[in-house]
Amino acid sequence: MASRTRKSGVSRRGFLGGAAGAAAGAAAMGFPAIVKAQGPVTMRWQSTWPTKDIFHEFAGDFVTKVNNMSGGDLKIELLPAGAVVKAFDLIDAVSKGTLDGGHGVIAYWYGKNSALALWGSGPAWGMDPNMVLAWHKYGGGKELQQEIYRSLNLDVVSFLYGPMPTQPLGWFKKPITKPEDFKGLKFRTVGLSIDIFTGLGAAVNALPGAEIVPAMDRGLLDAAEFNNASSDRALGFQDVSKVCMLRSFHQPSEQFEILFNRKRYDALPAKLKALIANAVDAASADMSMKAIDRYSKDYQALQQQGVKFYATPNSVLQAQLKVWDEIVARKEKENPMFKKVNDSMKAFAQRATRWQNDTNVDFRMASSYYFSKRI
Repeated sequence: MASRTRKSGVSRRGFLGGAAGAAAGAAAMGFPAIVKAQGPVTMRWQSTWPTKDIFHEFAGDFVTKVNNMSGGDLKIELLPAGAVVKAFDLIDAVSKGTLDGGHGVIAYWYGKNSALALWGSGPAWGMDPNMVLAWHKYGGGKELQQEIYRSLNLDVVSFLYGPMPTQPLGWFKKPITKPEDFKGLKFRTVGLSIDIFTGLGAAVNALPGAEIVPAMDRGLLDAAEFNNASSDRALGFQDVSKVCMLRSFHQPSEQFEILFNRKRYDALPAKLKALIANAVDAASADMSMKAIDRYSKDYQALQQQGVKFYATPNSVLQAQLKVWDEIVARKEKENPMFKKVNDSMKAFAQRATRWQNDTNVDFRMASSYYFSKRI
């Protein structure tokens, strides 16, 4: 090898020097030179949750996965709710490019089109949260959501993930024993749940999470729901109420939403888009497992802090279903897209729920066999 180099009269040092000179000459003449490595793509995000909420932690888990998996090619900075915009203003800020992305729930955009609440509010034709995600990804839900966002001129790319366990009925001054107990109650909820509790007779106020407990403490609210044992405990519900009612059809099948500004997302290389899609699925599975661990710990801790948990009476659950039917009939007349989304969910649920109900064993039977019943 060395003898051939000498015969040609070209040394390695001379070749490299010549190449560098050629590149410099090309640049001087206006021709493209060797492309330098680009720096990482950076994005500024905001969640719709306060820093101490486990939901903000879930948002951070997704961001960490993307940042780590990209090997430094994509770096997302995550801010808590209110850092740039209010929680309910997130999607508009992402659409306009004020933020590059964010983390929230689709029910927060309920005021833009009532059909959006179907992804989080109401009994979802008997589907659990994972089944709603299955409908979204494989049963036509995603395409319908995109159609709605286009009609609203929302320039965003959305990923739904993270199936949430059934949310409690809420926190009260005393246990709810019958549907009539909601008459005149000043209550907090969001999305189409507003219509459900209004139908039960409550006076509803859709406050963001961070404002709920202060409002209860000042007597502006008599009762409220948020989401789960960990979030509720972090927000301080146990400081203003010792009664929590479990099980409800107002939000039994909700999930999280990851948002990107469409222009920023479309500018990403294909490999980063593929990485993001896989990070969504990974974060969804991880969130489900973490929720089981953390929620059960905080459920136990809340009881040690004096909170009493009660099962929502069947009469209240049945009343919720009846009110829901009335809401659906009204919304379908008002909004053709509401009917279109609801019909799609129903068609998927009709076969999926039958399969699940016929297939799954009653796990409650086994847990009751081994452990004492709690509520």
